[in-house]
Amino acid sequence: MAAVFPAWVMMTVLLLEAVVVMGGFPTSLQLERRVPLPTHQLELSRLRERDRVRHGRLLQSSGSPPKDFYVQIDTGSDVLWIGCNSCNGCPQSSGLQIQLNLYDPGSSTTSSPVPCSDQRCSAGIQSSDSGCSGQSNQCSYTFQYGDGSGTSGYYVSDLLHFNTILEGSMTTNSTAPIMFGCSMLQTGDLTKSDRAVDGIFGFGQQSLSVISQLSSQGITPRVFSHCLKGNNGGGGILVLGEILEPNIVYTPLVPSQPHYNLDLRSISVGGQVLSIDPSVFSTSTSQGTIVDSGTTLAYLADEAYDAFVSAITNTVSQSVRPVLSKGNQCYLITSSVTDIFPQVSLNFAGGASMILYAQDYLVQQNSIGGAAVWCIGFQKIQGQGITILGDLVLKDKIVVYDLANQRIGWTNYDCSMSVNVTANVNSGRSEFVNAGQMSNDGSPQIQPRKMIALLLHIFMLAGLLFL
Repeated sequence: MAAVFPAWVMMTVLLLEAVVVMGGFPTSLQLERRVPLPTHQLELSRLRERDRVRHGRLLQSSGSPPKDFYVQIDTGSDVLWIGCNSCNGCPQSSGLQIQLNLYDPGSSTTSSPVPCSDQRCSAGIQSSDSGCSGQSNQCSYTFQYGDGSGTSGYYVSDLLHFNTILEGSMTTNSTAPIMFGCSMLQTGDLTKSDRAVDGIFGFGQQSLSVISQLSSQGITPRVFSHCLKGNNGGGGILVLGEILEPNIVYTPLVPSQPHYNLDLRSISVGGQVLSIDPSVFSTSTSQGTIVDSGTTLAYLADEAYDAFVSAITNTVSQSVRPVLSKGNQCYLITSSVTDIFPQVSLNFAGGASMILYAQDYLVQQNSIGGAAVWCIGFQKIQGQGITILGDLVLKDKIVVYDLANQRIGWTNYDCSMSVNVTANVNSGRSEFVNAGQMSNDGSPQIQPRKMIALLLHIFMLAGLLFL
C-alpha cells in the first residue's frame, strides 16, 4: 500500500511484510519475512501456535521526510490499512526491531478523506469492507478478527508510488491514487508490541484490495504472483502482475468464497491415491482448501490427516525409524530425505496437480545420536475440515493468482533464479524482464509502453517470528 506525501514514504511489508510507499515519490515495495521457513530453528509447537493466531485473525465478517511502514501481507483480507496519528491503541514500538510510524494525512498534500458518496465506498459496503456515518459523511471501516482483536478507522485516498517495468528490464517511477484505511483504533493482539507492525496489506479479491484498484485503473492486470525461496537464507519475489513460465498448471478458484479456495479432489503418496472420501475436501462454510501464504506450515482436514501420515510412514518404515515427538509423527534419518521419502501429489479440479517433495511436507527439528529428526510438517486443526496450504508447500514454486480468470496456477521452480513477468496490460504480446537484473535508479533510457508489474523483493529475517 502506499500513502502519499509530497515527500517519499516507503512501507515495508513483512511476508510477508512489505514496504509501502506513500506520498509523492517513487517506490518499490520491499518485503521482509518475519517467520523463518520451517526448520530446526523453531519447534513445530511454536509454528503451530503462530498459525493458530493467524487463522483466528482471518476476518469473521463478510511533504515529509522518508518513512517506512511495515505491513503484513494477508491474502485472507482485502483492505490495506495502516495506523494513523491520534490512533488509540496503536503500538509505539515493535519487538521485531523495526521502526513503527503513523500515517499523518495532514502532512500529505495529496491526501483526502473518502466521502460516503464515493463509488469505491459503495462497493466496499457490499463486501462488508466499508461503512458510512451519516453525521460525518465519511467512509469508514470496522474489522473484527477471530482472536478478538480489531481495528476501525476511516478511508483516505493518496498516491501509491512504485516502479514500473519497461522493456529491457528498465524501470520508471509511477504513481496511482489508492484508497486505504487510516486506523484510529486497535484492540486485542493488535495493540501488543512484541510483534507489532504498522498495518495490514490485504491481497484479497474484493474491489477495495490494492490489486483490484490498480487493475480497475488499467495500471496492472488483475493478477499477482510470488516465488519464495525455500533455503534458510530466504528471499524471493512478489509481483503485481503475472510471472510467466511454460510449465505452470492452473486450477479454478471456487467461486463466491472470501478466501482463495481451491477444489482439492484427492491426495497421492508414491503414486497411490489415498482412500479418502472426496467429500472431505468439498467447500462449505466449515470446510474447504485454502491457499494462504501467511500460514507457515500446512494443514489437512481432520478426516484426511491420519490417512496421509499413515501412508508416509508405511512407505518409509523399512528405511527409517518412526518416532513420536511431542505428538508429531517424526522419523530418525541417517541419510538424505530425498532418497527415502515418497513424492506426494495434491490433485485438484481441472487435472492440475501440486507435486510435493520431501522438503515440502517434512520439517527438520533436531538430531538424536547422530540421526536427524524429521517430522511431518502437515498438521491438523482438531475437529475442523479445513485444509490450508501455507509456506511449507508454497516455497520453491511460482504461484500465480489470476483473479481476472478466477484461477490459481503453480509450478516447481528455483526461486533463486530470475523470473519472466508480463510487461504490458493491453498489448497482444508479452514482454519479458529479468527480475534479477532490474534497475532501481528510476531513470530509464526509454519511455514506458504501458504499465506492467510491481516487483516486491522479499528478504527473509530468519530469526523473527511472524504475526
